[in-house]
Amino acid sequence: MTDRFFLAALLAVPKLKKPTVRNIISRFEKAEDVWNADTKVLAPFMCGEELSALTAFRSKKKNLPEKIFRDCEEKHINVLIRDDEEYPKILKEIFNPPMLLFCKGTLKPDVPRIAMVGSRRATAYGRHAAEELGAELASYGLTVVSGAARGIDTASHKGALKTGHTVAVLGCGIDVAYPPENEKLLEMIAETGAVISEYAPGTSPRSGFFPARNRIISGLSMGTVVVEAAEHSGSLITAELALSDGRDVFAVPGSIYSALSEGTNRLIQQGAKLVRSGKDVISEYPMFSDILNENKSKSYADESIPEGLSDEEKKVYGILSPERGMTADEIIYALHGGSGAANVAFLLLQMELRGFIEEDENHAYTRAVKEAH
Repeated sequence: MTDRFFLAALLAVPKLKKPTVRNIISRFEKAEDVWNADTKVLAPFMCGEELSALTAFRSKKKNLPEKIFRDCEEKHINVLIRDDEEYPKILKEIFNPPMLLFCKGTLKPDVPRIAMVGSRRATAYGRHAAEELGAELASYGLTVVSGAARGIDTASHKGALKTGHTVAVLGCGIDVAYPPENEKLLEMIAETGAVISEYAPGTSPRSGFFPARNRIISGLSMGTVVVEAAEHSGSLITAELALSDGRDVFAVPGSIYSALSEGTNRLIQQGAKLVRSGKDVISEYPMFSDILNENKSKSYADESIPEGLSDEEKKVYGILSPERGMTADEIIYALHGGSGAANVAFLLLQMELRGFIEEDENHAYTRAVKEAH
């Protein structure tokens, strides 16, 4: 059993602050020495409340390091510390990187990653946008990072699994399915990507864990995409963390009538890049220039427009493709920046009735495979 399991036990002590743990280990060199040290020896390095908490915790859970070790062995959980090669370099750059990470699956240290976050009470529009965007970004080789929560997080993970890899960062023990309905999803993520947490196996979710979890989501990523968020959403905290660490912030626009879009629309107003598709994200990173150039040569807007369309209908047809669906809201924003909703809705209905476009079960529109002439 290595020293990292004693570190895990120390980090599990309530009221023992992480800076205190970091400082005292630098003095003792080994977490095991701290865990086993006499109270009088530890007293100069922590406040009275922390010392009392550690003393009481050790007396109740003396064998916790061994228990964490056994749990990790039995459940095939890897434990990473900052000195490990597998620990992502980009995560070391943030203000308060985790001292330890529990991991199921494979956390590749140096791959391009993008975070996707948003409301737990997402609308159908938000879920659809997140799933499509997650799939598109993963298809470009980006690993999608999110928090496995209900709503936007879940949709982002599901989309990424269709075409590539994703990482779930939990605000509880890595062996705890939260929310419960995502148990199977977390298993699927671990098979091709990774599920990670800084909390020991068996740790129940607590409200205070999720803001801390958010710094890992943004810290692992080159940028953060906020898909749907209310004015005071926790997702905006993740965006603020990204900005404070010098990372990019993107936002998917939403309806001006939806409270769940107030936060994202505000981010755009404040300078976040508006995202209509994955290309708006990857265009910020030179490493994806070849993909963008290839896609330009395949632009559907340059193809011939079928006969029988009005000038306004041609504009709608020009931004659609036979493959990637766009919702009515996305089309409205692409054409008019959010205005003219009634007119666009009428155009879509007329074009669908005449066989130029098709609407799928998610209310997204594509060019019809067999165009009417």
